[in-house]
Amino acid sequence: MERPLDDDVWSHFSALQERRPGGFAIAALMRPPAEGENEERWHERAREARARGPFGLHTHWTAPDHARPSAGDPPALVGEQGRWLESVGLKPTFFCGGGWYLDADVARVVADLGYADCTATAFRPGYLEPGAPHVQLDEPAWLELGEGRRLLEVPTTHSIGMLARGLMAPFRRQIVHAYFHDTDLLDGRRANALRVGLRLLALRRTVTDLDELQRDLRPEKTMSFANSRA
Repeated sequence: MERPLDDDVWSHFSALQERRPGGFAIAALMRPPAEGENEERWHERAREARARGPFGLHTHWTAPDHARPSAGDPPALVGEQGRWLESVGLKPTFFCGGGWYLDADVARVVADLGYADCTATAFRPGYLEPGAPHVQLDEPAWLELGEGRRLLEVPTTHSIGMLARGLMAPFRRQIVHAYFHDTDLLDGRRANALRVGLRLLALRRTVTDLDELQRDLRPEKTMSFANSRA
């Protein structure tokens, strides 16, 4: 969720969570309020979203409309946001870096906060420049971070379009984990494709949610963080 304080966006997202298409509990990975945004309203909506499904932290590194980092200290920002969420009674279970950004230092902070991560993708986003930091994995794995620390990685496998196209052929991945941005719901075609895709997916796979999945996961694969980079 990148625009949780936009009333129109929030209305569409909360309605989708309430409907639970296909029986799926929709997770809300929310961008914390930036300076000048209404924290009280953000708290209210975050608690509503958490009551309806899994809750996570989605960090935008530069600005509300600029997801990838351009300066500053990314690990420190994640730590600051995580501690702030706990201080207001909101404990995330998952993390997703804005613009699919995750480096080893950020991963260590995410692990220390006790979150699982879903920043890795099973594909390389087309807008990323060559060499831009990105973690690419097909299946869940433990990422070894050194000094005895490791991070549970539950990669994102499908966009809305990939989910719709995948329904035309057998899903080959052990876990199908689709993502969307809250603003996608303002586009009627994309919103409908998501709802239909989830309902059809439920007919072909066992329905679960991120929290249940995390509790039951026993990944066979363990790899160093460096080897997960793509």
